[in-house]
Amino acid sequence: MPTFEQIVAFLMTPSWPVVLLGLLVVLGGPVLLHVVLSRSVTYIVPPVVLLLGPSGGGKTALQTLYERGGSAPAAATRTSQSSQSVELHASTDAANKTTYRNRDESDGTYTKFLLVDTPGHGKLRNTALGKLRRADKLRAVVFVVDAAALVEHDVLAATAQYLYDALLVLQKKATTTVVKDRRGAVPVLVAANKMDLFTALPAAMVRANLEAEISRIRASRSKGLLDSGVGADELGAEEQDGWLGEYGADKFSFAQMHEFGIDVDVLPGTVVAEEPDADKWWWWIAQRI
Repeated sequence: MPTFEQIVAFLMTPSWPVVLLGLLVVLGGPVLLHVVLSRSVTYIVPPVVLLLGPSGGGKTALQTLYERGGSAPAAATRTSQSSQSVELHASTDAANKTTYRNRDESDGTYTKFLLVDTPGHGKLRNTALGKLRRADKLRAVVFVVDAAALVEHDVLAATAQYLYDALLVLQKKATTTVVKDRRGAVPVLVAANKMDLFTALPAAMVRANLEAEISRIRASRSKGLLDSGVGADELGAEEQDGWLGEYGADKFSFAQMHEFGIDVDVLPGTVVAEEPDADKWWWWIAQRI
């Protein structure tokens, strides 16, 4: 058996075995440590809140406002072409729990969540809806609309169409998964933005106009199926699968989504202004994550 002095002398003598052993220790050590640590620590995915809505509604500006915590003016609305996520913290028991400006306070218990902004352009809408279908740990959807632009029928029609599709995705998810005590259903907030503008519709009128337009879209889609020549046996199943809310009802209302455990609220607010008014939306989110 070699002595200690012989082992030290061997290691101190330049040779290929010593060089290879040194490289193995230097390069392999960090890799081995990473593997051990990655297996011992379980990564927890935080709850997700998804921002949806047509372009120009203010989704990106809202995300920026919440990210900065009111320390700087919100960014102006811009067209985004990809999803962006920010990590935020909300509390339901802090002293200033109802405001997004409480990020630097230490009292209360805070829950980490991801606020995910999605592209609102019509050509990228399938990307946003796909994210809605696949999102892990989805806790809520905030559908941001321009309350001042909804007076124009084209804008109202496009907004209602998008909201219809989003609600239908959630409805199908609710009917294909087991929801216990309705805790697994995903609530929806229609954030009526730009209330600081003179032409902005009140929240109650935003709700009424969207419900009326969704009723028209639902009837139009049903008629389209009737005119498509689909067989009678297939028609009933296909129509019911694409029917939003209470099947067969003449008029749509957000209250019909309760049947699927989906609560839909409409709240007013303003993102880009000297004094942004986005606390109601923040508190709504905080109570649902």
